[in-house]
Amino acid sequence: MKIYRFLSLFFIAFIAITFASCQHDDISGEVQGGGSGSIQLKFENGFNNLGGIVLNQTVQTSLQGQKHKFSTLQYIISNISLIDASGNEFKFNENNPDKGAFIIDQADAIAGVIYLNLDGIPQGNYTKVKFGLGIKQNAYILGQDGQSIFWNKAKQKGMTWGWAAGYVFAKLEGKYGTGSPSTEFKNHTGNMGNVTANNTPDLCREITLNLPTTARVIGQMRPSIHILADLNQFLSGNTPITLTGTNDMMMGSGQHLVNVTNNLAKMFKVDHVHNE
Repeated sequence: MKIYRFLSLFFIAFIAITFASCQHDDISGEVQGGGSGSIQLKFENGFNNLGGIVLNQTVQTSLQGQKHKFSTLQYIISNISLIDASGNEFKFNENNPDKGAFIIDQADAIAGVIYLNLDGIPQGNYTKVKFGLGIKQNAYILGQDGQSIFWNKAKQKGMTWGWAAGYVFAKLEGKYGTGSPSTEFKNHTGNMGNVTANNTPDLCREITLNLPTTARVIGQMRPSIHILADLNQFLSGNTPITLTGTNDMMMGSGQHLVNVTNNLAKMFKVDHVHNE
């Protein structure tokens, strides 16, 4: 009887330890084998890290006291990478705009958010996300035939010049003023074709963001990474900008638009990660 009781207690203890171990594995999110899954990137455009820009309505005042609002707010995201805790990097369709480039258009926002769904992501625990603002030269010089699908999408969105000039990387339009925003502005940034051959600035920028919480691509779990873009950086970034009659209708890669690009490259941050 004592032996039977001892074996019963031992069996109960064994089950408890095994159950606790399984729970621990589940919580830690360790990758079991290979396979792939999905990740969702959510872009939310706002001012001062507060989301919810409404085109033609939301007004912001710059550090210089100038008011502005957007009627058009678009930019291109490409060459997305995910980096794990060991520094391993997964590149999502690198230099392949047809499959790996996206247009963030505020007009398409759903409750203020634009959603990008990425499939074929290797299972893993990711701690950083990296992406390009614009299209890299390595992709552009592949020619129009190598990216005709995305080129046509961009053309429909008004995010291209002629092929000799290439893509519009960021398209900011609206009104500005001192008392109220009443004067029209259009600032379109982008490379002027082959920047080496044309001796023009390369306005494509690479952004790397740390994730506040590990994004776990495990089994059926599809994490979402919520990225805030602070458009206050447009005029109030590292290089303060005042819109005037000399720069309010500029397109291309002149010095004013280099300053705009450098400011916009600092506007992103990851607000939070959902693992679900």
